[in-house]
Amino acid sequence: MLGFFYHGIFGGKAAYEEKGKLVSLSDQNLIDCSKENDGCNGGDVNSALEYIIKNGGIDTDSSYPYTSKNGTCHFDKANIGATCTGYLNVPDGDEEALKQAVATVGPISVIIDACHNTFINYKSGIFDEPKCRTDIPSHAVIVIGYGTENGKDYWLVKNR
Repeated sequence: MLGFFYHGIFGGKAAYEEKGKLVSLSDQNLIDCSKENDGCNGGDVNSALEYIIKNGGIDTDSSYPYTSKNGTCHFDKANIGATCTGYLNVPDGDEEALKQAVATVGPISVIIDACHNTFINYKSGIFDEPKCRTDIPSHAVIVIGYGTENGKDYWLVKNR
């Protein structure tokens, strides 16, 4: 299974239940507006969640689309796709706890080792990198589900 390191539980399930579909939230909102992070140069999941809590929400991706560069903050409360009143950590490396959180809470932010060409060039299918390390977090993604295919367990992950 995919190596993972840190998990922040975010209120994505509430956005799903309220509107009847999974709402895509704006990465660009965080890049431009979460000053505790470093824009396109990287950031921290806790700081991003703290920004969303203090800000009163995060805009939808459709209202604040990804531009792949740092920009001026133009958050608009009228376009909030989800709010976050708090978060908790799933113990590092505890895949059963992560499954339980995904099933009962909703989308979970995780940090993975994405420093391999196989990840950079990934197109489709189950990603399995034998050199994946659990001690070098480098990229945040969102786990939105899990399953088993041909006897191989996998995480269903949303990546920008």
